Amino acid sequence: MSKRNTQQRRHTIITELNHSGQVSVESLARQFSTSEVTIRKDLSALEASGLLLRRYGGAISLPSEITEQKPENVSNRKLAIAKEAAKLIKDHHRIIIDSGRTTSALVPELAAKKGLVVMTNSLDIACDLRALENEPTILMTGGTWDPQSEAFQGQVAENVLRSYDFDQLFIGADGIDIQRGTTTFNELIGLSRVMAEASREIIVMVESEKINRKIPNLELSWQQIHTLITDDEILPSVKEQLLQQGVNLICAQQTKG
Repeated sequence: MSKRNTQQRRHTIITELNHSGQVSVESLARQFSTSEVTIRKDLSALEASGLLLRRYGGAISLPSEITEQKPENVSNRKLAIAKEAAKLIKDHHRIIIDSGRTTSALVPELAAKKGLVVMTNSLDIACDLRALENEPTILMTGGTWDPQSEAFQGQVAENVLRSYDFDQLFIGADGIDIQRGTTTFNELIGLSRVMAEASREIIVMVESEKINRKIPNLELSWQQIHTLITDDEILPSVKEQLLQQGVNLICAQQTKG
């Protein structure tokens, strides 16, 4: 019921915004007989979906030059992989979500989970987590901002992670070397390895097109990885080779149409 009410409230907010061009947190809280904290979460979620722009005390409609641009949609493969990954997460789990486009697709799938503690090195993922109705406890690594990975990296981030213990790590990859493990273009691989050390279960989320990419930097070996989630476009021969590495392989079925 709460989820349904949330959807109805947010739809009404967008309708009013389209009509008047702006809305305020205070007036919306009075209108819906709810707290200003709830309204701010609504506005954050709607902004993350590209439907409005937050402003102090409320929100405004998107400028025409922005609405005329074609939005970047999350691929069906990423969505399918994220749905399978979410099935592995139980209420009250302590998890790490590494930065990346595929891993960030996991966040909306966490809306129904209760009592989660989520660590991330990504500002975007942290903001998306904050917009969830059942807002999890959010932890950030801190550290040095790396523009290449668009995430925090470095010794400070590594030291922060070493002081915690997590149930699961959800991490992407630039490539999959069938013989060695996950690979990356980024030479800053220290944090990924510390994330793995701090987690009881490592789940890699990667699209099938990245399997067999030739990339020099080994990130995580098969001995460290418990589960690999990819999409249903994986070749049968490649699937068999991955299973020989002893990894739990999940092939997510994409929604057709």
